[in-house]
Order: sequence, then structure tokens, then C-alpha cells
Amino acid sequence: MNSYVLPSGRYSGRLTLAVTSALALGIVSPASARVTQMTITTVESPTFSGASFGSAGQYERIEGKITGEVDPTNPQNAVIVDVELAPRNPNGTVSYSAAFQIIRPIDLSRGNHRILFDLPNRGGPLALSSFNDSRPSNNTTTSGSAGNGFLMNQGYTLVEGAWDITVLQGTPGSTGFGVTFPVAKNRDGSSITGPTTEELVVDTNGSPATLPLTYPANSADQSKAQLSVRANYGDAPMLLPSSAWTYTDASLRAIKLTSGNFGVPPSFGPTALYEFTYIAKDPIVAGLGFAAVRDLATFLRNAKTDDNGVANPMAGDVQHIYSYCLSQPCRTMHDFMLWGFNEVERAHGDHDGDRGRDHDDGDRDRNDDRHDRDGRHHQKAFDGVLNWLGGGSGIYMNYRFAQPTRTHRQHIARWTPEFQFPFANQRLHDPVTGKTAGRLDACEESDTCPKIIEMNSENEYWAKAGSVLTTDTRGRDLDLDELRNVRYYLLASAPHGSGTAAGICQQLQNPIVGNQVLRALLTDLDEWVSTGREPPKNRVPRRADGTLAPALPQSGMGFPNIPGVTYNGIHHTGDLWDFGPKFDDGIVTISPPILLGTPYPVFVPKTDADGNDIAGVRTPDVSVPLATYTGWALRASPATETGGAKIVDGCDASGQRLPFQKTKAARLAIGDPRLSLEERYADHATYVNMVTQAAQKLGQERLLLDLDVQAYIATAQGAAVP
Repeated sequence: MNSYVLPSGRYSGRLTLAVTSALALGIVSPASARVTQMTITTVESPTFSGASFGSAGQYERIEGKITGEVDPTNPQNAVIVDVELAPRNPNGTVSYSAAFQIIRPIDLSRGNHRILFDLPNRGGPLALSSFNDSRPSNNTTTSGSAGNGFLMNQGYTLVEGAWDITVLQGTPGSTGFGVTFPVAKNRDGSSITGPTTEELVVDTNGSPATLPLTYPANSADQSKAQLSVRANYGDAPMLLPSSAWTYTDASLRAIKLTSGNFGVPPSFGPTALYEFTYIAKDPIVAGLGFAAVRDLATFLRNAKTDDNGVANPMAGDVQHIYSYCLSQPCRTMHDFMLWGFNEVERAHGDHDGDRGRDHDDGDRDRNDDRHDRDGRHHQKAFDGVLNWLGGGSGIYMNYRFAQPTRTHRQHIARWTPEFQFPFANQRLHDPVTGKTAGRLDACEESDTCPKIIEMNSENEYWAKAGSVLTTDTRGRDLDLDELRNVRYYLLASAPHGSGTAAGICQQLQNPIVGNQVLRALLTDLDEWVSTGREPPKNRVPRRADGTLAPALPQSGMGFPNIPGVTYNGIHHTGDLWDFGPKFDDGIVTISPPILLGTPYPVFVPKTDADGNDIAGVRTPDVSVPLATYTGWALRASPATETGGAKIVDGCDASGQRLPFQKTKAARLAIGDPRLSLEERYADHATYVNMVTQAAQKLGQERLLLDLDVQAYIATAQGAAVP
């Protein structure tokens, strides 16, 4: 492995502080992080147009916001970047507020006494869409928004809790569940400033007029900022003159192109990556989002009332809490574990409640509470975690001038501090950075790790370097050992975001979704937590059996040469960036960062002769296919000539659906190596029988529920195949 020169001081005590906080009892102050006020603004009872669900009956919706506070001197909160520079309230703590929503059985005694805590994605909840096949919505007021009613029929209480600074409360035009977090200031009250970079992704179907900025610029002097543009990630950025752009107004919160440079009226695009680097001011303490999630879950489980006597709507009911997330918030959950937030934070000696708040800790089995060797009480915020599409990285959140809305993919946001060691949950030594760590170190130390299920699509391997989650990144090409409390699954041949039309991609997009398998995995997770019955073994591609391979050459990866389909093997590489000497303290001083190399090996799932993934959970769409389904796709944007070759970037979250020819003659006429439908399935009954067997096998393996087994069979019966 190559050696890389990193700035001095790359290892700080920030991660160590998270791991050892459970032992630092002598320096904890009397205050503790908690919800101090619950403000209920809406009660809709019943909701879902009065529909009743199985034994749980009718549901109601409760909406509002919580006000919380954290003690910045407590080691469990001190890992939040800049929390010590946030304004203090009269209690000496730092206050925040966050929106929430609770969808619960009107009669809680008829529910299953479990909360599914849905972390919103960019402010929008997704649990009803994922489990109930409903259309995504920020509320449940429209009839039919309960979808198939799966979660309600199971008796779950569904909770949304805001955490993301890019979704602000009370901002005109904003939608979703937002937060209000404080701005950090220097000790003398002056603004904190620092370099930061914003990216604007422009595709063929868009030409935005402005590039909004997450933080205001510190100065209107355009010589202190620069704007560059490129078509693909691998291209050299072209610096635009300062005369080509200007700030939109005196707030310095957005820029626009000036008239005459790029068309009339001026607009960004087409098909480009714009990067704007400037000196920003007034960073929001974004890491409070971890505390907001932890403290809302803790309040709902333990509290009877808030400090003002407002009743906790879930008081005395909660036996288990499971988190659910899709994409962005799963990366939040990765860092939630990394920084030790699954341990409920309390002041030393505080076991009976804080001011005005009573705790119900009599049933210790509810939360598998533990005491360490020093006698300190440890409690989990979440008993189980179900991550869907989280990949192998964290989130650009616990940093100064954080931008949690950004997401690494092969094409976009590669410069953001999301992808760095530790990648895996296992504790490893990284010879590149000299660090030894794992994402679960903190909860292992306090014995508060939840049961975790990680399911990813094939897209996470191509676009987000997902293989680092289960492989040894030290250049040894080895699979990591299995963990007792974690399961990993690949949804074979699935995209990150489903679709049908080509859109900005070269081919028709991939329609496969994870809902069917997610319903089974939630059931498995509940059994794992509540009864100890373990879920199915890991189902991911592995280096040991050859199902996890380098993307190139194409023949080694196994993807067939399909007429009219381009394969260039482009994927997210295992990069190492230099963000400056204060990076391990959460402060970026070099922006854009300097690329030091690509020391971490990245692999992708190997395919069969059809181009479908060999390993993972192969739903009937993949095991009894009508097409090739890929988790990767290429952009339809113009290619860039590089060294005589035409390079096209990946199509971000999309995959491809490449239908088989109907007849042997048709495929031979175009040279398609994949068997036609008539060659695969002698008649309709043969196809239905094969789908039936595949679905039933997944049902026996507890990777599909019977309702979805029957749905796959019914769909096959209605299909015109061959």
C-alpha cells in the first residue's frame, strides 16, 4: 500500500471522548440532555379518514415541536462540534427545537407497544412509503395515505423526529420536519468564519437561476471567492472569472450568473458541476441533530410529562424503539453510533428524573439497561436499527459549516467529508491514517449497541463505495468477520432510487424497490430484539467466493456485452482527502480539499451471464428475470475526451432495466447474448411455477412475508410471459 503524508495533529481526542464518556463520571455536571418542553400544535383523531386497522383499531396523528437542552460540558455532548461555542440559556445549557409527529393507535393498549422512529430524509418521512407502499407525504390527512396499512395492522406507533439543519422551522416555503439550532460564535461574540464549498449539480433537464448557499458569505468582496465548472467529476475544473457571477442580494446567501456570459437570461448549465468556494460565517451547531433524535426517543420511552406538565403521548406504553431510515438519515445513524449517541445521556446519580419529569424505569427488560463496572446506569435510545440504503459512509454533519444535505456518489459531492475511516462497524487499524477505530466503539464500551440491520442496493456499491462496510480496507482483499449484533444484506440488482423512464440516464431506469424485503426485515428485527430469535445470516457479495469483484475488467465483473449498452466500470473510488490540520476536531480549513490518493479498495457485486447480481437477496424479479437489472447507470450527458477515451459519469442514484428479447430470432438478429423470454420459459405456467418457487423459498428464509409471497405469485399469474 502507498504511504500518504498527512498533516500533523490528525488524531484528536474527539472520538476517544465518545468512547470513554461512560467512564468519565467525575466531570459530569448535574444537568442532563433532555426534552424540556413538548408543544403540541395539531391533533387529528382519528386520522387516515377514520380507517380501522386490525386489532389496533383507529389511529390518530399528533404534531408539534420539542424544545430540548444539552449540557455542553458533559462528555457525551462535548463531541458535538462547536457546542461549547453555542449560546447558553440561564441553566447553562444549550437549547434547540425540532419538529415531530406521532401516529399512534387511539387506544394504545391495542397497539404492539413499539415505536418505529422514522428519521426524515431532507425533512420528509418515508416509513409509510417503504412499508405501507403509500405515496410519500409530510402528513397523513389525505385519504389513502396509509397505503396497505402494514405498520398500522402490526400495531406500530410511527414517530417522525427532525434533525437536519437544512430544513428550518417556520421558514416561508419550507416543507417537512425542521429544526432550529443555535449559531456558534467566538468567545467575544464575533462571527466564526471559515472556508467552505457549495456544489450545484445541473442536468440536461434543468437550468437553475441561482446557487443557494448554506451559510452567508462573510464578505461581498468577490475576490475572496471563486466559481468553477466541469462536466464530469474526473474533468479539471475550469475557473470562471469573477465578472461571470455575483451575489443575488445583500444577504450573501446565493449567487447568480451575470447577463451575457451564459445565455440570456443567464442560468446555470446545461449538464455541469459548479463548485463555489467562499469564506462563510455563522456556522450552525448541526451536530445537535444527534442529540435531538436521542432525546426525543428517550422522552417518549421514559417521561410522564415535560417540565410544564404537558403529558407525554406515549407515557408508559413503550417497550421497544426501532429506528428506520432511507439513504441520507442512515448515514446520520452511522455517525449517531460513531459518536456514542445511542447511550441515553444522564447526569451522574440521576436515576429518578429531572426537574418536573418522572421516569418509568421499573421494567428494565424493556430496554436491556446495563450498569458498567463503576455502577453507572446505561440505557439505549434505540433497541434496534434498520438502515436501508445507508452505504458505507457517514454524513457531513458533525462539522463546522456542515452541509448534511450533500451525499457522495461517483459523480457528485466527492469533496465533502463523508467518506473516511472508520468505514466498518468492526474495530480495525488503518495504516493509512494511523487510526484504530470502528463505528460501534462507543456503544460497545457502554454496552448500549442496538441490534442493527444494514440493507443496501447494488447502487451503494457502485456510487457510494459500499463494499468498505464489509471488507478489510487495509489492502488485504479480505471479508470482515461477522458481528454478533449486526446483519448485512444486499438487495440484488436494485437501484438507490427506482424509476422507469430514462430521464437523465442512457437507458430505462430500474423499477425495483425494497419494500417487500423491508417488511420481512422489520419483522425479523422485532423478533431479534424482543425474543432473541436471530435474523437470517448475512446475504452480501464476498471476496472469498468471488461474488465481490473489481469493476474492471468487464469480463472479470461478469457483465455481458449487451448491444446498445455502454459499460465503462466507472464507480466511486476509495479516496483519501486532506481537509486540513483541524479536521479531526470537525473543522475544515482546506476547501476544496486536496486529493492525496485512492488507498482504499472498492469492489462491486459480480453478475451472472444476464448481468444480474449473483449474491444478495435475489427477489423473483432477479432470480426469475424478464430483464437485466443493474444498480448502476450512466448519464446521458455529453462525454468528455480524456486520453483519447470518452468518459461518461455515473447516473447518480439510478439503475437500469434492460429487457430481454421476446424471441430467439430477435436476440440473434441484434447479437444479444442473453437468452430470450421464449428460451427461458416454455409457457406461462412454467414462468408462474418458477416465480412461485422463488418467492416461497424467500418466505421460508424469512426474507419475505407471506403477503408478499402471494403478491409476487399473483403478479406472475397476470403477466404476459413468455
